[in-house]
Amino acid sequence: MNTTSIPVVSVVIPMYNVEKYIEQSISSVLDQSYHHFELILVDDGCSDNTLNIVNKFSDPRISIIRQANRGLSGARNTGIEAARGIYIALLDADDYWAADKLAKHIQHLSANPKVGISYCPSLFIDEEGALLGVGQFPKLNNITKQHIFCRNPVGNGSSPVIRRCVLSEIGYFGVEKDKYRKMYFDENLRQSEDIELWTRIALNTNWQFEGIITPLTYYRVNDSGLSADVNKQFASWQHAVMLNKASHPAFFKQFYSLAKAYQLRYLARRAIQSKSKINAFKLIHQAIYCNYRIMLQEPNRTAMTLCCAWMKFLPSKLYSRIERYAMLNFGNSSIKS
Repeated sequence: MNTTSIPVVSVVIPMYNVEKYIEQSISSVLDQSYHHFELILVDDGCSDNTLNIVNKFSDPRISIIRQANRGLSGARNTGIEAARGIYIALLDADDYWAADKLAKHIQHLSANPKVGISYCPSLFIDEEGALLGVGQFPKLNNITKQHIFCRNPVGNGSSPVIRRCVLSEIGYFGVEKDKYRKMYFDENLRQSEDIELWTRIALNTNWQFEGIITPLTYYRVNDSGLSADVNKQFASWQHAVMLNKASHPAFFKQFYSLAKAYQLRYLARRAIQSKSKINAFKLIHQAIYCNYRIMLQEPNRTAMTLCCAWMKFLPSKLYSRIERYAMLNFGNSSIKS
């Protein structure tokens, strides 16, 4: 076989004080059944034991880039700019992949030349890596700009494999001290940087988003993420999505309130998971009031979120029994919707 014709994938892992997870994350890449990749580890100012763990790996496909802390977006941008592959695969350092992830995504992209972003369902794991019984199972086909904006089917930053030419099409140079630095993710964003990028791609290019049915990403749901200030999360989401409003006012006029309603419902579900019953109750009612179409478009998920928010006011033991029953019988559903 002529290996020169086999596409190379550039895997980018940003690292900032991730000593607890980085070994599993790197190992999941090195164990891929698809061997034609480079692994770019971006040290974004680590001050813990992360680099000592990384240095134990001797695989020649690994390269390390060190930089002062720029945040997740900045580390991803550095890795993407250094990449040599025709595909870019992003993996956050606290997540990991199934062994056949790259093989399935490359097969998918090779067979579908109009697809620029290939993604997959994700299974949720806890701090210790145990499966939680739930995950993200998004819409996979016939993805429109509305779907990207309102529902973010890509799901999380460890799910997509992206054609390099897609990123080249929407990249831009920074300003002032970064005027020679190529930007893909917006480095001014500390949250919701993914949805801003996917929205920008959907609104400004003709590339298609499409998923494959197999869950291939293990996404870690940590306690700090679940209990984070939902008001801050919502403000960050609003700021991120509004960056594209000026160039697409008609689209935003048509779909912004619906996207806002879905985001409020998502935050309600996160509040439920973090046992914040007052926030959960407020958020799901705000979501329905914001745009009732979420009841028509996704009645089951919306009704389930509403019921869970109300049931949080039951005695904790009774709610826990109901929750365990639901997990056993409806575990293969998304809590991030």
